[in-house]
Amino acid sequence: MMQIEEKLITALKKAKHIAILTGAGVSAESGIKTFRDPDGFWAKLNPQELASIDGFMSNPKLVSEWYKMRRDTAKDAKPNPGHIAIADLGTIVPKLSLITQNVDRLHQRAGSTNVIELHGNIIENHCFDCKTPFEGETILDDGELARCEKCGGLIRPNVVWFGEMLPEKALIEAEKMAMQCDVFFSIGTTAEVYPAGNLPIVAKQHGAFLVEVNPRKTVLSRYCDVVIEAASGEAMPVVVEAMKE
Repeated sequence: MMQIEEKLITALKKAKHIAILTGAGVSAESGIKTFRDPDGFWAKLNPQELASIDGFMSNPKLVSEWYKMRRDTAKDAKPNPGHIAIADLGTIVPKLSLITQNVDRLHQRAGSTNVIELHGNIIENHCFDCKTPFEGETILDDGELARCEKCGGLIRPNVVWFGEMLPEKALIEAEKMAMQCDVFFSIGTTAEVYPAGNLPIVAKQHGAFLVEVNPRKTVLSRYCDVVIEAASGEAMPVVVEAMKE
């Protein structure tokens, strides 16, 4: 079994507040391809055509069909041992703040609560014009696009597109958690996409014990107190078990 450094277990057992940032690598373990994979989401597709306001306005049906495919993929996927271990950790520590860049809601399905979604999610939808939440299928049986019952506007996913700002409330809360936590985990992310990628550094600057869990070292690794070169589904269950001992 993987060995976890004693100094990490000591830090975790002393911690009153643990914060976790997760990225696409965690979802990849559930079979959801990342954007960086050679055969991932952007391998043959132009992000500006499928994940931007201009792309949506130019071809709303193409974009809606693509997001329906992604939504179906997410709904078919199952939380992996990494998701489940993170949810378990939340039940045995005084306070856990979970911040995610992922948009598939697998953390919530694993049992995590009060998840800060920095990039929104693809499960929910709302009206492009009046922002009213929309429930139901975005593409009707006749192939036409669903419209907002309130104003007749087009329906878009509740996700942050290229060129859009992150949700202000979510970002402020994430930065607050990074500044207040005792231990900060960066899991399954390269920490290269900002402002999310800056959260581990903010935590470190405010005195947090910084931990990275990723199969490969990243630009963040040299700043960490502990680096676990493994997938979250391999490492996090071992971390949680060590916490229980």
